[in-house]
Amino acid sequence: MTTATLRLASPTPFERLLQRTALWLARHVDRRIVARAERREMALDLLREQQARKQDPRAVDLALAQLGLPLR
Repeated sequence: MTTATLRLASPTPFERLLQRTALWLARHVDRRIVARAERREMALDLLREQQARKQDPRAVDLALAQLGLPLR
């Protein structure tokens, strides 16, 4: 009677497989979330840097000159 009770209390091989799969899936999702947050943070930093960068007043003149158009 005791051995039958002990067997029922422990997880079956299939249940252990499901637990391992669930743990792997949870870790995988967590890594993806962290990676996506890092990529988003880098993109926001790049965007802030681009917006904060001072515009070169000669850039328009240079672009016009390269196109062969008259300067402003």
